[in-house]
Amino acid sequence: MEISGRVKKISDTQTFASGFRKRELVLITEEQYPQHILVEFVQDKTELLDALMPDDQVKISINLRGREWVNPEGVTKYFNSIQGWRIEKVHNQTLHSSVSAPSVPPVSDSAVASSENEFDDLPF
Repeated sequence: MEISGRVKKISDTQTFASGFRKRELVLITEEQYPQHILVEFVQDKTELLDALMPDDQVKISINLRGREWVNPEGVTKYFNSIQGWRIEKVHNQTLHSSVSAPSVPPVSDSAVASSENEFDDLPF
């Protein structure tokens, strides 16, 4: 899956006693009702965020993760997370794009003359 938007915040890398590393990014989607989405990057993927700055436009490849946990009282709870594994900067299409008609090569006079002499079976 992919998600696109603008980087709002990038956290520092957290390293735990087990050696596990995690870094979080908050992405703001660009839609009618923008959403603030927390995406986490783990282990060697934390380094993917080094080249990013707040306000960068990005596209992130993600996996949805879910897990079950039973608390000490025996109640089962479920947790979801969004884990990024690839990220790329994109240019803001509204600022950097220009609409232009496709280019059409010029037609030479000899091409027009030869097409008039060809047999055409169309009724019009």
